[in-house]
Amino acid sequence: MQNRVIGFLLVLSVVLSGTRIFAVQKLTISDNHRYLQVEDGTPFFYLGDTAWMLFHRLNRQEAEKYLQNRAEKGFTVIQAVVLAEHDGISGPNAYGELALKDKDPTQPNEDYFNHVDDIVDMADRFGLYIGMLPCWGKYWSENNPEQTIFTPENALIYGRFLGERYKDKPVIWILGGDHNIHTETERQTIIAMAQGLREGDGGNHLMTFHPRGPGFSSDYFHEADWLDFNMVQSSHGAHDHDNGLFIEHDYALKPFKPTLDGEPRYENIPVGFYFSGNDWKDKFTDYDCRQAAYWAILAGACGHTFGNNSVWQMVDTNVRGVLDGRIPWHIAIDHPGADQMTLLKHLFTVRPFHRLMPCQSMILSGPNSGGGKIRAALAADSSYAIIYSPRGAAFTIDKSFIKAKKRKEIWFDPRYGFSDTIHSGDTAGMQTYTPPTMGKGNDWILIIEDADLDLPMP
Repeated sequence: MQNRVIGFLLVLSVVLSGTRIFAVQKLTISDNHRYLQVEDGTPFFYLGDTAWMLFHRLNRQEAEKYLQNRAEKGFTVIQAVVLAEHDGISGPNAYGELALKDKDPTQPNEDYFNHVDDIVDMADRFGLYIGMLPCWGKYWSENNPEQTIFTPENALIYGRFLGERYKDKPVIWILGGDHNIHTETERQTIIAMAQGLREGDGGNHLMTFHPRGPGFSSDYFHEADWLDFNMVQSSHGAHDHDNGLFIEHDYALKPFKPTLDGEPRYENIPVGFYFSGNDWKDKFTDYDCRQAAYWAILAGACGHTFGNNSVWQMVDTNVRGVLDGRIPWHIAIDHPGADQMTLLKHLFTVRPFHRLMPCQSMILSGPNSGGGKIRAALAADSSYAIIYSPRGAAFTIDKSFIKAKKRKEIWFDPRYGFSDTIHSGDTAGMQTYTPPTMGKGNDWILIIEDADLDLPMP
């Protein structure tokens, strides 16, 4: 089953290097303000990958290899930083070019930005959007006075420059950069940068804010007219950290805005690395990434962002990684977690994911906290439900929530893509389900749907 799923996605996604098969469309917000869509109204599933150092560390050939890999795996958004966290204004890119002249945001280096242009155009050829961060947060945060280069005045100019340059490109603006707002000057700097982007691109692109984790963009800018959708960072603090609670928080806010986890726990990053005394040998695995992804989406997220510790910083044999990043990026891009995001996207796009709403009330028994917490979502028309058991624990649900004369029940294995119909009939009411295996790493999805819909197997 896994090979058939991946083969299907490859047919849809692969583009020949250098050949423009299609260009991505403009993104907008849905009428119900719960998900993103392309301008023709087709729902857009945000499956992001964090490649923070993409512009700064990879040359064109390497960037093409990376982008093609992500397109083939079904990713839709690549999150990358123009003025990167590490040596973003003081060190050169792969071609020896600094981003700014004299570290001045009003003096961008044309040769540096030509390279950014090329990568953005490559992404377009591969059907990918660039989630573009104008800068990492330390360059505007007053917590880092020795590195701060932005003021409200030059942030406006820099934002306008980026907006004009990429107004017709496949870009989503992501302000912030792993920092929160602490002072009024910081707030005005971000507002000015957002204003500059809007003036430059004429409102062509969606915009959000990437907070420091654990945190919420909604804490600072939920009602701002420039913030089109919310972003949380559940971060890397602990195993079993319930990022679904972050999504629940944003989902309940008014006015409604789509929300997603823009930085959850990364594959192969040390757990709680920012805590004193953490065990650097304890690292998040593909299981931790899956658990965060399914918890978030079933809590109401409009998509999800994946990350790998070697890929975000583009570790290579000649590039020393931080946070114990040792594996070259071109090997890490094929670690299990990324392939499992392919399966996740397939599961949520062969069915109308945009109709899903969180529905914990259909769960009558089963773990409701901790690493085994069961989460469920129900389609708005009650035609199908998806229930996630992160550790294979048994659970009881009320099947009457699914309105159908006949119901099909399917187990889906999010590790390998295996699926199996276990029942098709007219049973209703309360029922207890026991997944095929149990224990940490043995997560399972149960799909219950109207059998008359004749939807494909996941």
